[in-house]
Amino acid sequence: MPSGPTPCPHPGSRVCPGLSGSRISICASCIHPGSPEAQEHVHLPTPTPPSAHCHLWSFMTYTYAFTSFIQVHFKGSEEAYCAYSIILMALFWCTEALPLAVTALFPIILYPMMGIMDASEVCIEYFKDTNILFVGGLLVAIAVEHWNLHKRIALRVLLIIGVRPALLLLGFMLVTAFLSMWISNTATTAMMVPIAHAVLEQLYKTPTGKDVEEGSDNPTFELQEPSPQKDVTKLDNGQVHPVPPASSELKAQKDRQRVRFSQGMSLCVCYSASIGGIATLTGTTPNLVLQGQVNSLFPENGNVVNFASWFGFAFPTMVILLLLAWLWLQVLFLGFNFLKNFGFGGHEREQEQAAFHIIQTEHKLLGPMSFAEKAVSVLFVILVVLWFTREPGFFLGWGNLAFPDKDGKSMASDGTVAIFIGIIMFLVPSKIPGLTQDPDKPGRLKAPPALLNWKTVNEKMPWNIVFLLGGGFALAKGSEKSGLSEWLGDKLTPLQNVPPPAIAFILCLLIATFTECTSNVATTTLFLPILASMAQAICLHPLYVMLPCTLSASLAFMLPVATPPNAIVFSFGGLKVSDMARTGFLLNIIGVLVITLAINSWSFPIFSLYTFPSWAYSNTTANCMVNQANTTTARP
Repeated sequence: MPSGPTPCPHPGSRVCPGLSGSRISICASCIHPGSPEAQEHVHLPTPTPPSAHCHLWSFMTYTYAFTSFIQVHFKGSEEAYCAYSIILMALFWCTEALPLAVTALFPIILYPMMGIMDASEVCIEYFKDTNILFVGGLLVAIAVEHWNLHKRIALRVLLIIGVRPALLLLGFMLVTAFLSMWISNTATTAMMVPIAHAVLEQLYKTPTGKDVEEGSDNPTFELQEPSPQKDVTKLDNGQVHPVPPASSELKAQKDRQRVRFSQGMSLCVCYSASIGGIATLTGTTPNLVLQGQVNSLFPENGNVVNFASWFGFAFPTMVILLLLAWLWLQVLFLGFNFLKNFGFGGHEREQEQAAFHIIQTEHKLLGPMSFAEKAVSVLFVILVVLWFTREPGFFLGWGNLAFPDKDGKSMASDGTVAIFIGIIMFLVPSKIPGLTQDPDKPGRLKAPPALLNWKTVNEKMPWNIVFLLGGGFALAKGSEKSGLSEWLGDKLTPLQNVPPPAIAFILCLLIATFTECTSNVATTTLFLPILASMAQAICLHPLYVMLPCTLSASLAFMLPVATPPNAIVFSFGGLKVSDMARTGFLLNIIGVLVITLAINSWSFPIFSLYTFPSWAYSNTTANCMVNQANTTTARP
């Protein structure tokens, strides 16, 4: 297999940094949504040979692992063994000396050898109900993506909102955030960025009638490479004279505005993809990590974190953060002239109409909705309705009424619903069955293909995340079984004198900083068991610190390697690392403040954060039972 990035067959392609340990090959033809190559050349990251730097990290990691194991082996306590396992996995996750999913398999080997857990107990943690919810949710997302329903939704919303600069920015953010609530953030970004660049190309196209093929600069893909030729004007008699200084300055100013707006449009797509993912339980993997950790650490929690409760908490947070991000991007890249930003008093109606025509043309090329798109839309709506009404909490859901256990709670979970809809998609045909003859078998009718087939699912399902989730759940269970959680709780009791809002704010800043350099899944997997132990030690509701820190793990806005959406946007050109870091720094602060507001306001009635919950009692929380007056409200 050849090494290096996937070569692009078109002229003018370039290799840009992509995901961690990968690179992406991109060219103008590939990312123009109107070209026939667009669907075939969304170049996903491909492995590159490890550099000397990676070899150094691997050597150091393996050496540390061996020497530490020898030291721990001769000290021998279950808490020390479990702590060693967590530190070792954290080191491998941070350095990526091994693939994240491979590192997640360590507990299967280490825990039985160290006497912490039986092998059968460890393996059960790798396919829990949360993993089933992840797989079921992705089955529906794959169907939406496979039948191009997400593109139809995106173009329709953009046609409604329009192409005035501020509204165009808002339109792309709304569409991207909505789609990333249900499908992969990476897939959403890979689809939306080419559309954004095509619209910008028409919005800033010079009205001379010259095409890119005729020699004019492509304003979308050559944003930072100004032409070395001097500006000239050609008279009717063939004589050439320099352009007056005023005209040249005006052109330079417009070029700067074009570059700034293009940068803002690119960043708005990747940022809104990360922000939108926090709104639903299946929107991004850290949310599922939280649900799994809560169910593993506190089995008697009564399914407190479900689709409905999470949506009630996270959706308002997402909306506020998205609007503030839109205002920040507008001020930074469009300026303070809001009348101009919203298209009042401008003289660029021709370009706006051309950009609107591009969106219109793309929408028309999709044609009328097919039977498959309609079927996927209906099943998607049914899935969301079933999720919301299964066990909403403030009234009896269908799960409580139709499938109750001995306590009256629903035996069916959100994962049950997701898998049910996913299986139906393997049964429902993609076309209305007719009397079409099978050309390969004369005399027999040809059945239309189903909405989903296993080949498509197998290609698009990120199976590595299933193992990564399982490894996190195994770590949490091992911490509980070994007594490490209890030991950590004892050491963290001095934090009881710190006001809870201050604890939540500081932890959010810590997680938001840490997730810029590490996988957000690995970050939540490592921190959530520790935070749960800390909360129990200081008689604080565990969700009061676990919820905001889970949301903060999605605030990776500063570096191209922080998330796949950032890497995709960066690979398209027109951005420097300093541009992303400068924009993302303040957005990180805004995100932490919004999350702090959310956890101290509307989350209280949703998750009953007023008092320490009975399901979190343990041997270390005896003082919490005595002092029930200790609440998570701010102390004077």
